[in-house]
Amino acid sequence: MQGIDLIDGKLDADLELVRTAAREAGELAMRYFRGDPQVWMKAGNSPVTEGDLAVDRLLRDRLSAARPDYGWLSEETADSSERLSALRTFVVDPIDGTRGFIAGSAEWCVSVAIVEDGRPVVGVLDCPAKKEIYAARAGGGAALNGKAIAVREPAGERLVGGPKALIRAMPEAARRHFAAVPYIPSLAYRLAMVARGAIDATFVKPNSHDWDLAAADLILAEAGGAVLDRHGETLFYARRETRQGTLVAGSGPLLDEMAKSIRGVEN
Repeated sequence: MQGIDLIDGKLDADLELVRTAAREAGELAMRYFRGDPQVWMKAGNSPVTEGDLAVDRLLRDRLSAARPDYGWLSEETADSSERLSALRTFVVDPIDGTRGFIAGSAEWCVSVAIVEDGRPVVGVLDCPAKKEIYAARAGGGAALNGKAIAVREPAGERLVGGPKALIRAMPEAARRHFAAVPYIPSLAYRLAMVARGAIDATFVKPNSHDWDLAAADLILAEAGGAVLDRHGETLFYARRETRQGTLVAGSGPLLDEMAKSIRGVEN
C-alpha cells in the first residue's frame, strides 16, 4: 500500500484538503469553547456538545463534497456499512477530548485521518486552543506547525502517561524510572505529545475507537514511534469493528517492554 501511495500525487492533495478543513473546523470549535455550549449525554455516559455536532457537519460537508468516493467514519455520525467498500475512508473525531473541552482545558483537538487498506495515510490534529497543528502523510514525516518532529531520545527518567493500573503492570525495576504525567483529556493529543518528544510513552485503556487514534497513530509513526496492541502489532482502522483493546504508544525498547506488560491485561 505505502509504495503505491508514495507515487500517488493525490495523497499530497488529500493532506492539504484535510489540513484546510481541520483548520476551519478548529476555528468553528473555538466559537463554542469556554462559551457554555449545550451538552447531551450519549450511550455509555459519554458527553457530546453542540460544538461537536457543528464541527462534524462542517467536516462532512467539506470533505465528502471534495472526495465523494471516500468512506466516512466519525464519532458523531451514525455508522454505515457502505464505507467498507470504499478504497479510502475519512476517520474523524470532531472534538477529541470533549470532557476537557467542556471543562475549559486547552488539550483537545480536531482529529481527521484518511485510511487505506486499514492503515492511516494522512493524519491531521488541529489543536486551536493550543495553537498547534500536527500533520503527516505516509512516508512524508510528521510536523508540528510546519516543523519536523521526532520522538524523544531515551534519557534518564521516563515520562509515561495513561491509567495508573496499567503503569503498575510494568515490572517494578522499570517503574522505578517512570514519572507519571498528569491526566490529558484528549487521547489524540497525548499521542501527539509522544510524537513531538514531550513525553516518552503512554498506555491506552481498552475501548478507545478508531476516531480517537487513526490520525495520531500516523503522526506518531512518521515521528519514529508506534501504537501497538497487546500482541505487539500495529493497529488496523476503518474495518467493521471500530473499537480497540488495551494499547501502548511510544518507541524503542521501552515500547516493546510496555507491550509485553499488557499481554495479560483483559481488553
